[in-house]
Amino acid sequence: PQDIPLDIVFEDRHLIIVNKPAGMVVHPAPGSPDGALVNALLHYCGDELSGINGVKRPGIVHRIDKDTTGLIVVAKDDETHNGLADLFFRHDIDRVYEAIIWGFPKPMQNTIEGNIGRHRTHREKMTVVGAGWGKHAVTHYSVIEPLQSPNGSFPASVVECVLETGRTHQIRVHMSHVGHSLLGDPVYGRNTPTRLADLTETARDRVKGFSRQALHAKVLGFIHPITGESIRCESPRPKDMQDLIKAITTKD
Repeated sequence: PQDIPLDIVFEDRHLIIVNKPAGMVVHPAPGSPDGALVNALLHYCGDELSGINGVKRPGIVHRIDKDTTGLIVVAKDDETHNGLADLFFRHDIDRVYEAIIWGFPKPMQNTIEGNIGRHRTHREKMTVVGAGWGKHAVTHYSVIEPLQSPNGSFPASVVECVLETGRTHQIRVHMSHVGHSLLGDPVYGRNTPTRLADLTETARDRVKGFSRQALHAKVLGFIHPITGESIRCESPRPKDMQDLIKAITTKD
C-alpha cells in the first residue's frame, strides 16, 4: 500500500471507478515495482478488493496503458469481479476513448476490423495480423474535431473511438494501421518532417515534447453486476491534450 491520491469518480461497497493519470501503471510489473494504481487502491481500500487475480492484481478486471489517461473500474469483491469480467467478455460495456491523431481520416466515420497479435520481430509491439492469427479486434472511430492549423491545413484530428473488443494497444494499432497514428505515440507513431511541416514552430515544439500517446479513456458505462443500476461515468479531456490541441490550432 502507498499513500497516492486517487481521483475517484464513482464508488459503492462493490466497486470503484477511478480516473487514472498519465504515467501510472495499473499494477506492478517488471520495471515498475511500485507507484501503481494497485498500490494506491490497497492504501485506500485496505483488504476490500477482490482476490481473483492474486496478490499483485487485486480487484483488477481490465487495464489501460501506463501513459493513457482516464477511467478504469475495480472490483471490491469476488462476486462483483466475476460479474464485471462477464460484461467485458460479452462486450457489454460502453467504452469510449478520445484520441488526437495525425491527419484527417476519410471517411470521417468508419469501422476498423483486423486481428491483433504480437509483432514477429519486435515482440514488445502489437500489429494487425492475417486471418487465423492473433485475436479478433474491432474499433469504431468518428472524427469529432478536425484540427486546422493557422495555414489552413488539417494536420491532425480529434477522434472518438468506441471499442467493440479490448485488445492490447488496440486503438493505437488500428489507427496506425489505417495511416493515422496517435500524436506522441512512442511505439506506433512518428513525428515525420511531412507531418510537422504544417505546424507552427510553437506547435512543433509542443508535439515533440508531448511524451505520451494522446489517448484518453473518456466514457465507461455498464449495468452494475450486483445492484442492476445503470452506471455511466465521463472524464473530461486532460489538460495536456487540451494544450496540445490549442498549440496546433493557434498562431504563434
